Amino acid sequence: MTPSPPPDDAWIRSYHRLLPESQSLLASRRSIIPVAISRVNQFDAARLDVEMSAMLKEQLVKVFTLMKPGMLFQYEPELDAFLEFLIWRFSIWVDKPTPGNALMNLRYRDERVVAKVRTGLEGPGLTAPQKIWYCVASVGGQYLFSRLQSFSAFRRWGDSEQRPLARRLWTLIQRIEGIYKAASFLNLLSFLYTGRYRNLIEKALKARLVYRSPHMNRSVSFEYMNRQLVWNEFSEMLLLLLPLLNSSAVKNILSPFAKDKSSSTKEDTVNCPICQVDPAIPFIALPCQHRYCYYCIRTRCASAASFRCLRCNEPVVAIQREGVSSGK
Repeated sequence: MTPSPPPDDAWIRSYHRLLPESQSLLASRRSIIPVAISRVNQFDAARLDVEMSAMLKEQLVKVFTLMKPGMLFQYEPELDAFLEFLIWRFSIWVDKPTPGNALMNLRYRDERVVAKVRTGLEGPGLTAPQKIWYCVASVGGQYLFSRLQSFSAFRRWGDSEQRPLARRLWTLIQRIEGIYKAASFLNLLSFLYTGRYRNLIEKALKARLVYRSPHMNRSVSFEYMNRQLVWNEFSEMLLLLLPLLNSSAVKNILSPFAKDKSSSTKEDTVNCPICQVDPAIPFIALPCQHRYCYYCIRTRCASAASFRCLRCNEPVVAIQREGVSSGK
């Protein structure tokens, strides 16, 4: 007896029956794909932001120095805070990367919603409270602490003759600074291990740097570095070879191209060609009869067996005191 064929809608009923199980199986196997963010890129982005702020500060100082010289030195912390606020206002506040982050292809992501994303490139940016707290901590916090340090140092709160309250405040400031530096060092170790949160502000706000686009690679030009290495090696080679060269021989070789022998002046003929002064004990070189200091020509003849006259490039056979007929 042959079995009867299944109904036409049997596969539809089987599909609807197995669909929930397949969806739950796919969801259970769906995991977050981690994407490693280069630590070098993050450090370079921070350094570029510092350089950008320094460039803006330099331009402002040049402008205002012409108006009132020395005025900006009194308000240097305020100027730094103002520039940091401008960078924050036109980058992070409007959901744009800072200049350094833009060059390194980075952006801030709210790490509190990391469970809702699948890769390291997804996820929303920072919320408005996170942006405000970032400005308060990075701009306002650093400005207030720098001003407090300068004020306490100016008032000499740490001196022993100050009031107990001032000394306690000074000790408290030093302890807070020490705790902050220790926490920053521990955070640096954690960053080097995990690649997340360059500083304590990012860690407290859960603001992580991720790539803006997956198609942009880190491009580094080594042209400037190669040029610097070539010039450094060239300068070191010159410093090594110049002491080994005989300057007198080089001068004698190049002197025929510089000027004619007949154009030498009377002063050049009278002075010693080695020390360029009038010889105290004049001696003449034989056979060319040019005047030298005794110690100058004696030293040269002793150091070089085939010494040549510096004026005419003739070999010096002997030396003789000027005005004496007997040769030496």
